[in-house]
Amino acid sequence: MASSKQYQIPHTPRVISPSPTPSELSGADGYFGPVTRSAARKYKRAPSPPRIDEDSSGSDPEKRARTRSRTPSDGRRRRMSGLTAVKRLSTVKKPDLTLPNGNVNGHLSPAAANKNYWREMSRSPSPLGLIPIHQKWRSFIHRHEIPRKILHVSIGFLTIFLFCTGREPHHIHPVVLALLIPIAATDVIRHHYPSVNRFYIRCLGALMRESEVDGWNGVISYLLGAWIVLRFCPKDVGVMSVLLLSWCDTAASTFGRLWGHRTWRVRRGKSLAGTIAACITGIITAAMFWGWLAPLMASYDIQSQGPFAFQGVLVLPAQVREPLGLSFAQGSITGYLALGAMSVVAGLVASASEAIDLFGWDDNLTIPVLCGAGLWGFLRIFG
Repeated sequence: MASSKQYQIPHTPRVISPSPTPSELSGADGYFGPVTRSAARKYKRAPSPPRIDEDSSGSDPEKRARTRSRTPSDGRRRRMSGLTAVKRLSTVKKPDLTLPNGNVNGHLSPAAANKNYWREMSRSPSPLGLIPIHQKWRSFIHRHEIPRKILHVSIGFLTIFLFCTGREPHHIHPVVLALLIPIAATDVIRHHYPSVNRFYIRCLGALMRESEVDGWNGVISYLLGAWIVLRFCPKDVGVMSVLLLSWCDTAASTFGRLWGHRTWRVRRGKSLAGTIAACITGIITAAMFWGWLAPLMASYDIQSQGPFAFQGVLVLPAQVREPLGLSFAQGSITGYLALGAMSVVAGLVASASEAIDLFGWDDNLTIPVLCGAGLWGFLRIFG
């Protein structure tokens, strides 16, 4: 029997499939088997879809890539968009070309070019970007406003400190007025000089809202409201109005941001959760002030220089008692019952003043004024 070395092992033959793969179709040499029609349709490359322009911010709708529609309404939509574009262009406000001296040379005046320059700097639909520090601390400063709330709450503790040290309202409201005048003057100056406004925002941006970049600072409204109640209201009513502004407004803002989306909306920007938080905070504040702090300071003869409007007694007016045949003792309440009623009234007044929109004014002005008017009016009738 011959040896196996005499027989060479043949090479593996090349097997060609009847339906070649796409890589084999690309070869130019060699033999390829027949291709069926179904295989040709399967491996035929589909035409690439038209390019879609993702930049939808363009003002011309005809330049945007859109899919072809078979409905006959495509032409009508295109004509309507053209009419809309013409209408939009016709309503564009022409720029102010008048110079400060009254002449017109065809160019924009410097005042018109610098107007609302902070708004033009931010190209985002969100106001975030007008104050540089808000971009860096988006959650701590821009969203939750922690530094602003700390300042807001600290005014209440400063009021308590001044009350406990024997300061009277006629000693405090001149100081508040002295602070109000230069702060308001600074706001007027910074709105006329952009460089001053930039320096102002760089220094105090952490305590500002972005609506105050080209508007009035909330500190002006805060000081003005505090000056009004300390100047024209009794001692306890003025102090209580400042405390309600300091603590109830902060509580309403905090809990309104947390749970406001789960409750009804009282008005634009005010939710039921924030209103309830302001009411509860006002009740606690009034009970602590009239029930504990004021009697404690009275024992140290701190209250002797300025009488309180609330003396711990609530009585029905004589016009109501006489028709009902009630005596003074029968138509009055004292002690904890009067304190509880006064605290509830303070909470309701605080929540109502926080929810009311008075001519679009800043709530730092309207809250103390409405609280002072409500508490003093109630005590004039039932005090």
